[in-house]
Parts: sequence; structure tokens; C-alpha cells
Amino acid sequence: MIAEVGHYALVLALGLALIQAVVPMLGARMGDTTLMDVAGTTAVVQFVFVAGSFAALAWCYVTSDFSVVNVFENSHSLKPLIYKITGVWGNHEGSMVLWVLILALFGALVALFGGNLPATLKANVLAVQSWVAAAFYLFILGTSNPFLRLPQAPVEGRDLNPILQDLGLAIHPPLLYLGYVGFSISFAFAIAALIEGRIDAAWARWVRPWTLAAWMCLTLGIAMGSYWAYYELGWGGLWFWDPVENASLMPWIAGTALLHSALVMEKRNALKIWTILLAILTFSLSLIGTFLVRSGVLTSVHTFASDPTRGVFILMILVLFIGGGLALFAWRAPLLKQGGIFAPISREGALVFNNLFLTTACLTVFVGTLYPLALEALTGEKISVGAPFFNLTFAPLFIPLLLAMPFGPLMAWKRGDLYGVAQRLLAACGIAVLGIAVTFAMTSGGPVLAPFGVGLALWVIAGAVTDLVERTGLFKLPLSVVARRTAGLPRSAWGAALAHGGIAVSLLGIVGVTAWGTERIASMKPNDTISLGGYELTFNGALPRQGPNYRELVGRFTVRLGGNVIAVMEPSKRTFPARQSSTTEAALLTRGVSQLYLSLGDPGPDGSLALRAYHKPLVLLVWLGAVLMFIGGGLSLSDRRLRIGAPKPARKPALAPAE
Repeated sequence: MIAEVGHYALVLALGLALIQAVVPMLGARMGDTTLMDVAGTTAVVQFVFVAGSFAALAWCYVTSDFSVVNVFENSHSLKPLIYKITGVWGNHEGSMVLWVLILALFGALVALFGGNLPATLKANVLAVQSWVAAAFYLFILGTSNPFLRLPQAPVEGRDLNPILQDLGLAIHPPLLYLGYVGFSISFAFAIAALIEGRIDAAWARWVRPWTLAAWMCLTLGIAMGSYWAYYELGWGGLWFWDPVENASLMPWIAGTALLHSALVMEKRNALKIWTILLAILTFSLSLIGTFLVRSGVLTSVHTFASDPTRGVFILMILVLFIGGGLALFAWRAPLLKQGGIFAPISREGALVFNNLFLTTACLTVFVGTLYPLALEALTGEKISVGAPFFNLTFAPLFIPLLLAMPFGPLMAWKRGDLYGVAQRLLAACGIAVLGIAVTFAMTSGGPVLAPFGVGLALWVIAGAVTDLVERTGLFKLPLSVVARRTAGLPRSAWGAALAHGGIAVSLLGIVGVTAWGTERIASMKPNDTISLGGYELTFNGALPRQGPNYRELVGRFTVRLGGNVIAVMEPSKRTFPARQSSTTEAALLTRGVSQLYLSLGDPGPDGSLALRAYHKPLVLLVWLGAVLMFIGGGLSLSDRRLRIGAPKPARKPALAPAE
């Protein structure tokens, strides 16, 4: 009965979405406020129905209702409760319900907190967003119904994919979807602006908080996915340039460009058409990522589905929204008024430079990801585009971007003084040069360019600090004045500095782990010892252990540093009988921001055990940087100017009647 209630709730949500997609848009065209107000009510009620459907599916999982096909194929009665809950979206059908839940959530938030939006804009935004929702409701109900029943309920389920039985599943997909789906609001704002034929600085201020919130979630989601793959797959890598990983990176890059472009539009009323185009492209890249994951055109550890029918349906959604959005842009954009004029050497110019390199980098990833697919479809020839291509094309594009990053915040709007800004950055340059020299002196191996990577990261960090120092007057004004200026500094300034610093911190981690990391593969018997990165690892033996729904072989290794025992590490290999598959559970020893990483291989016929060991200097900085970017985005989002959006014009007081 619960499954049927969940299915019916989705059908009702579809009906509400169709009403919300049509009625408010007609009201906006006719100037009828009653019809426009329908958007807010239907958006909230639509979210309630989708939330009820999601709760019904979760209940089926928690109670192990194996009469539901989706539960039977992806759950097991002995599975821990946390994995029963996360298993709801650990499959194609359930993940699509999570997708539309988040989509409906964003629509409800716009309805509830968009009171300062003009009535016509709000109606059109919610209508466009509901068209997207309606398309995905139809997709779920037509090709991916999670509530299908089996004629006879099996006694036991097939269990969830062992790789997904991890806490990462509770964090990574929801955050990623909040980012993917959050950009639908930016898309809806762009389409609504094109429909109305009017866009201004107030529009940019309205759209920036939604874009920033989506960008924050996508940043943390990508980082969490990277860390999950790092410790779960046993390969010890941070980023594999998997096509599906690239599918999440592309909207992140485009979203970053959109944030900076919207800032120029808000402050200087410039880059209007470009900002609209970026808003359309960012969500379009999110949809392309959805197609790659669920169409079956890719074979990846990330892919959920390989049904061609689903792929065709999603392709139709892509054609409708991407093609339709770009067609509307081509038709209406020339009618929009151009923005303000600015000199190339200015803060606007720096942000345009930022956009140029970000979009080029995004195009590079796009071509490298989709070109092999297009070539195979057209000629049948299979080629592989992997890390070497992306490292040679993507990385160099970020070097000039990072070099220019400290200049942007210090530039004046409209017309800047490049020489004056360079003078203020002399201290940051000195810190970077000193960092390069110290790194050269302290390291005796690794790539020659690694110290320059450290210097580049220090340059960005010192540049972000310089901006704060300039804003507060530190070292120039009395401490009492500095304290007042620091307290009055907008949170967005702190947020921007922290986000820029976060990128540099991640760069430090990437340089450290790729330049000075060490690896050793050994076949070890009990009491054997190997050395790695200054550590000594002694194999104490292996023992079997029984888990709730798996068996595992656990290896015990004593770790010594300088002759002293500092830890005992226990990597393992798990076997899941229901799935007839196994996973590798790595053991991690954290020392500061570096890690020792152990991963077990298969046992040998002579009683030995294969071990893959890594020493990864500074590796945690990779993800710490992403956390700093998220916190920086949160500080900017909490800035009152973004939180309240564009203020309504004040009403003039009525004249007092003459006596």
C-alpha cells in the first residue's frame, strides 16, 4: 500500500507541475496577478507530494519490502540501517526520485523566499522550473518507476552494490544533486528574462544567491566524491578523469564563470548577454552529465543505468531544454540592451579574463569527454582520452588564471591601475619567490616544476590576504580604525578571499601528493617488513572476520617511525555473498595533512598477501581547500546584500492634506 501511495504522489506532482508550467505564464502574459499567484502555491504543494513519494520509497527500504522490484534489486535484510536509507538513491530509479525531490525543493524555496521578486518574473521563473520538473516526472513514471511490484515477494533481496555500501553514498550524491539541480534556478531566471525581454543589475542580484548555493553544494559534492573514490576503490588516486567525473566538473567550471560574470553585471550592469548564456550553458552541462550517467553510452563505476530507452528519453529532454533555451537566446538576446562600458585594465576586465580561461578550460574538458563518444558513433572507431590529454590541456589554462587571480579584487571598477596594483602585490610576490626557493632547498626529488606550483599557491594565498589588508588598512591606520573597518567589512569580501585561498590550498595538496608521493607494491608474509616514506611496515598476519552482510579478510600491519610504534593499520578485503562480489577497504593513517595508505591485494598460494602502500604528503589539503571554498561561499551567501536580494524601491510618502 505504501508503494502505491508513493507512486500516486508522483502522479499528482506531475499534474501540479503541468498546472504550474502553464497557468502562471499565462497570468504573466495577461497581467493577471491571481493566475501568477498560482505558481507559489503549486510549487510548495508539489514539493510536499514529491517528499511524500520519496518518504514512501525510503519506508519500503527500511522495512525490507522485497515485493517492490527496486528494493529487491538493491537491498538486503541484513544490511545496516544507514545503508538501507542511503540505498534509496544508490540506484537509478531511486536517485531520480532524489533528483526531482531536490528540484521541487528549489522551486518551493523560490516560492517561499522570492517575495521581493517582481510578480511576472517570479511567475515565469517558477513556470520554467516546473517545465523541467514535469519532464523528469514523465521520465520517472514512463521509464524508471521505483514502485513497481513483483507478483510474489522474494524472501531476500540481492543487496546493494558493495562499493556503494559506504558513508560516502549518504553525502556525495545528495550534495552533487543539490549542485546539479540548483543550477536549474539560474536557468529558469535566464529563460524568464529572455521571455520578458528585460534584464538588469537587479536580475543579477536575484540570481546570484541561487547560483552561489548550487555552486557551494557542487564544490563539496565533487570533493566528497573524490575522497570517497580515493579511500574506497583502493587505487589511491584523487581524480581519474573518468568521463562521469568530468560531467560534474564541467558545470562547476561554468558555474564559477557564471558567478563572476553575474558580479560584473550587478556592479556595472555589463556582460548581460554573456551572463544569460552562461546561465543556460551551466544547467545544460548538468543535463548532459545526467545523460552520460544514465544513457548507457559510458561504461563507468559511476553509471547507474544502461537502458537505451532511458537514454533516448533523456536525449529528448536535452534537445527540448538545451536546444529550446539556446534557440530562445538566439532570438531574444539581440533585443536586450547592452551593458556598461569599461576599460580592459579594470576589475571588469579581470573578471572577463577569468571567464575567458574558465570557459576555455570547460570547453577542453567537454571536447575530451565527448569527442571519443562522437567518433565512435560516427565511425565505429574507439579511442581513449585520459589523464595525459587533460593534464596537458586543462592544467596550463589554470596557470594564467591563478597568476591573475590576486589582481582582480585589487582592481578598481571601470578603469584600474595595473602598476599600482602590482606594487601592492610586491609582498605577495616575495612570499611566492621565497616559497619556491625554500621548496627547492628542502626537496631533493620530484618534478622540477613542483616548487613553482608551491610558489603559485602561495602567491594566490598571499594575494587574498593582501586584499583583506588593503580593505582594512592594516599597517597603515591606527588599530582602532583597523578594528572598525574589519568589523564593517562585508562578508562577501571575506568569502571571496577564503574561496580564492581554498583553490590555492587544494593546489598545494595536488602538488605535494603528485610530486613527492611514494608507492610500493610488495608480496608479504607474516613478520616481513618494508620501508616507505620514512615508515617501517611489519606484517603481523591476516585473520577472517564476519560482518553483518559480508565476510572479510583483515591484514594487520604495525607501523613504526624512528623505531617507535605509532599505529596498527588494518586494511581488508570484503566479500558480499548476496552479490558474489568483493571490495577493498583501505586503511589510512593521518599524520598532519599527510597520509599513509594501505590497500590489500589477493592472497598468494604460499601464504603471502599482496600489499599496495602509498605515502601521500599534503594529500588532505586537496579536500581542505574544497571545504574552505564551501565556507567562503557560505560567508558570501550570508552577506545581507545577497540574502535580501535586490531591494524594492521605497514608496514616496503621501503628501499631507492641506488644512
